[in-house]
Amino acid sequence: MLQSVDFEVFGIVQGVFFRKYTRDKGKELNLKGWCMNTSKGTVVGTMQGKEENIEEMKDWLRHTGSPMSKIEKCLFTNERHISKEEFSDFFIKKGDKMYSK
Repeated sequence: MLQSVDFEVFGIVQGVFFRKYTRDKGKELNLKGWCMNTSKGTVVGTMQGKEENIEEMKDWLRHTGSPMSKIEKCLFTNERHISKEEFSDFFIKKGDKMYSK
């Protein structure tokens, strides 16, 4: 079953390649979605994919992150089952642009 979950990560998560590592981990787990920095110093995003891969990504976002990050907490909201993924890849959003490399 496919799932969609929004997330927000708090702590030292900007300026430490957190988005790049999040995108890479999402792709490794065959998830689709996006992540971006916020003006309040957090990283937010949406991830979609198989439930077991979502659970692994949740654990990674709570406890691992990028090597230089210091995660204080991670909130997950809007969890729902979906019939198909709404994204074609896992992207980093910057303004109105998206990067998938």
